[in-house]
Amino acid sequence: MRRVVRGFWGPWQEPVEALAERWSTTLNRFARLLTPAPGADPGPGAQWTWRTAPASGPSLPLQPDEASLVEALRTAQAADDWSAGNGTSLRLVADGLPPGWKVEVAGLAGGTPEFLLQSLVTTIVSPDDEPLPDAGLLTAVAEAWHPDHGDVSDRAVTAALKKEAGFRIGTPSVGWAGFLSPGRATRVPADWPAPRRELPGVGVLLDIAAPGDTAEVVRAYDVLRKAGALEPLPQPMTRPTL
Repeated sequence: MRRVVRGFWGPWQEPVEALAERWSTTLNRFARLLTPAPGADPGPGAQWTWRTAPASGPSLPLQPDEASLVEALRTAQAADDWSAGNGTSLRLVADGLPPGWKVEVAGLAGGTPEFLLQSLVTTIVSPDDEPLPDAGLLTAVAEAWHPDHGDVSDRAVTAALKKEAGFRIGTPSVGWAGFLSPGRATRVPADWPAPRRELPGVGVLLDIAAPGDTAEVVRAYDVLRKAGALEPLPQPMTRPTL
């Protein structure tokens, strides 16, 4: 099964040291979430190693500690003058995974573009019968990056939202799970039926549907959109969250 865990936010200038701390926190939390309890079959988090996957140049092994990530981010900046205003782009791929698994994490952060969202997007491919902690993975992204909005979904969810709810790529959305920053969370209707969990100082996590249930996601998206909780950030963007 393929799923995507995403977080998006507006302009937020940060030095590479701050970005490296966020990256390290995210990667290490992902590894813990995907490492099974003692005595269980090994999961992907127990075995993986990381390597960079730049648009050009060699792929290099990477440890998920802050010093290694600072070096990787500086290398990415040096290779791409575009990063000065738009953010530093870093793409990592996990190696050493069990059969049937793939994990890729791509981020663009630390910049101040007025029309391009900053983001962290994790793509996970797993065996179809393998349950994953979707809400936990999205919580890890939310608490590490404090995004404006985020979700866990797949191609079927995106297709259903576009066809049945008028969703446009590049605008806020939700999936099986959704995350909303504090400003968006205040717009969630008082009679919201799905479970929600407050993340103090960060926002709210919405547990919307089981994986594969596109109909419930479409219904939730429609309710949240009409309530204003999924309104796009005003452009040109001047702040990271609504």
